[in-house]
Amino acid sequence: MPDEIQGAGREHHAEGMTVRSALAAAALATVLLLAAACSDGDGGGDGTVTPTTAAPPTVTATATAAPTASPVSDPFASFSDNVEVTFEGDLVVLRSDGVPGHVSPYFDPSDPRYDAYDGDNPQFQQNPNRIAAQTLVLRIPRNPQPADQHQATPLGPIGIAVNGVALFNQYAGPDQPLANEINSFDQCDAHPEERGLYHYHLVPDCLIEQVGADGLVGFLIDGFPVYGPQENGAAITNADLDAYHGHSHATPEYPDGIYHYHVTDEAPYMNGDGFYGVPGTVER
Repeated sequence: MPDEIQGAGREHHAEGMTVRSALAAAALATVLLLAAACSDGDGGGDGTVTPTTAAPPTVTATATAAPTASPVSDPFASFSDNVEVTFEGDLVVLRSDGVPGHVSPYFDPSDPRYDAYDGDNPQFQQNPNRIAAQTLVLRIPRNPQPADQHQATPLGPIGIAVNGVALFNQYAGPDQPLANEINSFDQCDAHPEERGLYHYHLVPDCLIEQVGADGLVGFLIDGFPVYGPQENGAAITNADLDAYHGHSHATPEYPDGIYHYHVTDEAPYMNGDGFYGVPGTVER
């Protein structure tokens, strides 16, 4: 090969080496700068960067949580586990499946809560309905007040017992007394209607065994409580109560006093001429 060509090749090779060397040096400098930047934080020797206390917090996307219900306080703590108690502003929301925790011949015979009728009514005639779980939602005033104009109670649920069972008024139908329907009440003085909603019209004997004769039985939808058939060891009679089947004084749940209803052995049993307070709502 001629000397001129070999010289030119050497010069070209030398220039190429010079360019590559410069590029390599620049790349090395970049790597060193990045390494220095990584080592400036609180990370470990593996190059992982851990946020310092001055760094903004990491935001992790999560599903929106359901609103937390207000804490349940007395007297609503008396409800059984099949009743969900929450608060919506000035309302107490009570959600229940309507199924009693005690025995009844109205359960399916395969249900462990089934028990043949063993009450004291020789005229007992079981109706064809069976107890079925419901979706009951009652919204009642948290701080009930007397109504300016009292409303009559409707047919169907007018309140709820502390075991989640619906409370009905003293009628079997529009202006129809319970005279005949009473014969279908089980040993707990209740029965289911055609949709399977088990309910009390009278003193709920099986529940009274649990809460006591002077205990809290439940609430009507006007927010006022319902108590058992006794006070201070004595039976309550209609003479002790007003036209709405209640009166006012202190109770264990309301030491400052409150109007309250009583269940009694004589008609109208639970409620008289209508709601004492302003009723809330019932959804089924």
